[in-house]
Amino acid sequence: MAEEEEQKHLEDAGEMSFWDHLEVLRGTWFRSLLAVSLVSVIVFCFKSFVFDDVVLAPTRSDFWVYKLLKMDLNMNLVNLEISTQFFVHLKVAFELGFILAFPFVVWEIWKFIAPALYQNEKKTIRGVFLAASFLFYLGLYIGYVLIVPISLNFFLGYKISDAIVNTISLNSYISLFTSTVLAFGIVFEFPAVVVILNKLGLVYKDTMNKYRKHAIVAILCIAAIITPADPFSMLIAAAPLLILYEVSVMCCKSRPAEDSE
Repeated sequence: MAEEEEQKHLEDAGEMSFWDHLEVLRGTWFRSLLAVSLVSVIVFCFKSFVFDDVVLAPTRSDFWVYKLLKMDLNMNLVNLEISTQFFVHLKVAFELGFILAFPFVVWEIWKFIAPALYQNEKKTIRGVFLAASFLFYLGLYIGYVLIVPISLNFFLGYKISDAIVNTISLNSYISLFTSTVLAFGIVFEFPAVVVILNKLGLVYKDTMNKYRKHAIVAILCIAAIITPADPFSMLIAAAPLLILYEVSVMCCKSRPAEDSE
């Protein structure tokens, strides 16, 4: 029965030529880009809410994270070039468009690769794709409420001389904000990637357990780089990454007995 299913799968896959696959891929990218563009236009129209209540919220001293962590932040942004505010508006609208349309993009990618999978593979990979959106948004949230405030608190408090006053440009803040938040969104896809690699036989639980100490050191180094502040802040940044690694280990299967011999 399994051989018949495999033969049928190979025959179905062989029905499409390279150009047919390329055409399907083109449609996938087009629909994804269209979705991101449409959502970006909607985001662009809600300028006050997007910037005052979301993007610029970490710059104000009344941001709830500062009260929770007892941080004192005093930050004023300035605009140095006449066109910066308009192009920042476009940039943020597009990036938020991608973030909000992410589940649709993931769904389009799933529809593209699903026909190439066997039935038993589809169940596992489908679950991974469903989890991908949740992990992405969880990473964005961690980056937004923890990493961005901690980074701002450190960089604004760091001085090489009292004669120098920090004047933060809008471009500088937006660059730090978007790169930090998106970086954590991408990093939190790690368990999904590990599960796929495990399914392909490239990564096993035994390997991840073996190199756990190395992973902890690497995570602490990453946390020290992205939050070059006090040890407490570094541990706050490292905690979700450590949990992420352990979740990845739990999601992995052990190496088959015949492979370990």
